[in-house]
Amino acid sequence: MSERDGHIADGRPIGVFDSGVGGLTVLHECLVNLPHEDFIYLGDTANFPYGPKRLAEVRRLAFAATEVLVTLGVKLVIVACNSAAAAALPQLQASFSTPLVGVVMPGARAAAQATRERRIGVLATEATVRSNAYQNALHALDAGLEVFAVASPRLAPLIQTGDVFSEETERAAREGVAPFKAARVDTVILGCTHYPLITPMLRRLLGPQVTLINSAEETAREVGEILARKGIGNEDGREGRYSFLASGDPEEFRKVGTRFLQLPIREVDHI
Repeated sequence: MSERDGHIADGRPIGVFDSGVGGLTVLHECLVNLPHEDFIYLGDTANFPYGPKRLAEVRRLAFAATEVLVTLGVKLVIVACNSAAAAALPQLQASFSTPLVGVVMPGARAAAQATRERRIGVLATEATVRSNAYQNALHALDAGLEVFAVASPRLAPLIQTGDVFSEETERAAREGVAPFKAARVDTVILGCTHYPLITPMLRRLLGPQVTLINSAEETAREVGEILARKGIGNEDGREGRYSFLASGDPEEFRKVGTRFLQLPIREVDHI
């Protein structure tokens, strides 16, 4: 730590993990909003996807990823995977002294503020829908909200492989949003960090009257607030560094991940 203008700067990095490359959409927002911070991103690509797995298995994988990042000395961990945050965030927070932030509550809070008719859709993986995490978070904010949660098993794997603009992806997206149209929701939470990559497609399918909530943007905002509140931010004015770990093929992660991050990924270490 270094002292500047009476403030102590905390130079430790922020850890981010996801089951694959989807969490890079969260990292992107953090790099844009917190450019002076350092980040370590862990993609558990060897175990992707988390969505179809049992909640106990998702929880085990989330604990293993958090342990890696905490051992590396991060000052805060972002659980950038909706399935992992939905299955394990309270247990992780109870088990580690390092602050942990999930993507569920920031997205739920933004949706509760955005909805006009109090009818909210949640498009997510099976694990996230089964956990009831978004339903519980939304009802904790407003017990009168009507929540329609839809699992889309095919979307995240299609997007992960780069199949973003294909007819198969459009069919999966159309299938996913059909219940929202029938329920006349006015707000939809993108409950998987892969989904922001198909935002234009979802906007077209749902129509301009439906507000899309990207948890990545809301999470980055919440991380900034936590750093300020706890006084663990890095020095302003510096350009932060970011590095990557992957449990699967590093080259595949680099190739696919660059599209999600929208910034260069030069090197990926295998763990």
